[in-house]
Amino acid sequence: MPLIKSSTDLRNHYNEVSSLCHQTREPVFITKNGRGDLAVLSIESYEELAGKKELYQLLADGRSDIKSGRKRPLDEAMLSIKQELTNGTL
Repeated sequence: MPLIKSSTDLRNHYNEVSSLCHQTREPVFITKNGRGDLAVLSIESYEELAGKKELYQLLADGRSDIKSGRKRPLDEAMLSIKQELTNGTL
């Protein structure tokens, strides 16, 4: 279940909201005038999320490179290297 606090709660109880973020490792959603406004995370959770985003982007780039022919899948590259070693051309 999402953790939701008002902007007033954030202003008046910052330490409580901060502790909640660190303990649950989940975002706390902040509302302003009854509507969603912000999502607050601990630094650790943010870094984990940013790392996942970077990994997903690298994987997407790799798939795109393979589809366009700029790169080969690992199993094809390894097979080619093994054949070159066997033939003495590497």
